[in-house]
Parts: sequence; C-alpha cells; structure tokens
Amino acid sequence: MAGKATKHLSTQPSVIASAAIGGKKEGEGPLGSIFDKINDDPYLSTQTYERGESRLQKQAVLHCLEKAGLQAGDIDVLFGGDLLNQCVGTTYGVRCFEMPFLGIYGACSTMSEGLLLASLFVDRGVTQNAMAVTSSHFCTAERQYRFPLGYGGQRPPTSQWTVTAGGALIVAQHAQPPYARACTIGKIVDMGVSDANNMGAAMAPAAYSTIKEFFDDTGMKPSDFDRIVTGDLGKVGSRLLCELMQQGGLDISHNHSDCGMMMYSFDTQDVHAGASGCGCAGSVLCGHFIPRLQSGEIKNILFAATGALMSPTVNQQGESIPSISHLVWLSNETTV
Repeated sequence: MAGKATKHLSTQPSVIASAAIGGKKEGEGPLGSIFDKINDDPYLSTQTYERGESRLQKQAVLHCLEKAGLQAGDIDVLFGGDLLNQCVGTTYGVRCFEMPFLGIYGACSTMSEGLLLASLFVDRGVTQNAMAVTSSHFCTAERQYRFPLGYGGQRPPTSQWTVTAGGALIVAQHAQPPYARACTIGKIVDMGVSDANNMGAAMAPAAYSTIKEFFDDTGMKPSDFDRIVTGDLGKVGSRLLCELMQQGGLDISHNHSDCGMMMYSFDTQDVHAGASGCGCAGSVLCGHFIPRLQSGEIKNILFAATGALMSPTVNQQGESIPSISHLVWLSNETTV
C-alpha cells in the first residue's frame, strides 16, 4: 500500500503519550475536559504574550514526557513549530531541554507534519523516540497577522478565532495503540483565495487534495474510518471540503470532524466561523482523539491538519494564499 505521496509504515510505530495545554477560553469550551492544564492568565505569568506562548509549549513537552515516563534526554529528535516569525514560540520554549531539534513550519498543519515526520523517523529506524510539539496563542497571532490588540477592528463572519493552546506527542517503536499505519505528504494548493479573513476557503482545497490522494493511493474508502479529521477549516472550509469530496466521488459528510468546529461552542462563544491556529488541531488530536484511539473507543482516523502558507507582507501585496495539508492514518489496530 503506497503511492507517490502516500507512504506505508511497515513497523507501524506507536504514539506512546500525548498532552494538551489550553487557555481560559479553550477551557470554557465543549472540549475543556481534554486539557492536561488550563492557563487562565494569557501571559502565563510572563511579561509578554510571546513568552507566554513559549511557556505553553514548554508545559506541553513536560506533561507529555511525564505521561510517557521519559526524560528529555530520552528523546532522539524533537519536531516543533508555531505561527510566529522564525518559530520563536517553539525555539524559546524548548531550548532548555537541549533535545536534538528540527524546526518545521506548516502553519496550522504543523502537528500533522510533525506527527508524519516523527512516524517516518521511527519507522525507518532513524530514531527510537521522536517528539512533535506545536502551539498558537490568540494574542500573539492577532498582532502579528492582523491588527494591534487594542485596535478593535470588525471581524467578518468568515473569520476564525486563534486558539491559545499547545499539543505534544511522542512516537516510539511499535508498542501500544494508537499505531501510525500510513501517511500522505501534501502538495501546495493555491486556488487564488486572497482574503486572510477566510482561511477555511483557502485551505479546503489542500485538504481535499491530500485526502483524495490517500484514497487513490490506497484503494480504501471513507467508510473504513471512524473519523476523517481536518484541522481548522471552520464552518466555511468544512462545508467546502465535503462538497469537493462529493464532487470527487467520495462522501465524507457522515464521518468528517474538523478541529476548528469542535473547540468552541458556537452558541455561547463568539468565534464566528470557528477556531484556528497550530494549537487547535494539535491539542484536539493530543487531548481528544489519541486517548480515544488508545482506549479502543474509536478504531481508525485520518488526521489531516491544514495550513495557510502565507505572511502578512505578501498578503498585503495582493498575493493569494497557498495552503497545504499532511495526513497520518492512526489506528487502534495493527497488522504487525
């Protein structure tokens, strides 16, 4: 089972531990119970929001190591990234651990990219224990990508709320569920969307491209999976993805879940089209889906977080928004 983009993981490595850290708004949402720790202070007892996001990542790594019963020195490689320039949320957050480090940038797809790379490294025998970590923070993202926090600009209905959260996981040699059974490396897709307040429309075609590629490569079908999980498409992107899949001959309307639709309550929390940010898909995977795969409550998921590969500079120059999605098949079952 393999194709040009889809790689079969012959040893089917395990996600042996995961951790999710959230902020106050996340703790008040419908998934509040999935977090290992909730930080009510947006500064996380630091002097700036950026330092707070770095502490968020540090907390995620520490909780994950504790749950795995490992020390920082047991990790052979750490894949990490965030939304900030030069990924400083990650580098300043994990520098104290002195782990071998590979910084990655996939925007809001960073957790699926990190999980994919960690799984490939372990499967190919490059490392024994590989970790992936990511985060986002509402206040750091707002003042980097949009306006100063005190600006008070009007947010259109298609806009999404950047999650203040972080997620971390550890992949190790085949040991226990969930197992990583295959992965699909995404392609950059750009359909000409240039509205930075409509990320769902920009990213949905990338999710479609990668998910369709997986099914084409493997011959599997949507009904083989309990959930097909995307990251941060929100209301607009989720609807568009289902329509694109239907047009491509694949119906995912009954088992599609989007992390951007799950994080907040649309009835009680003003988030417009849903949630976004690296920490959205990262924390929902680590806090919600992985424990359910471990327990056997669900058997198989496709995890395909999505990211918009743009910057404020090029967007203000009129450039469109290229997007990407990477996919990993996680299963409670194994063929090894």
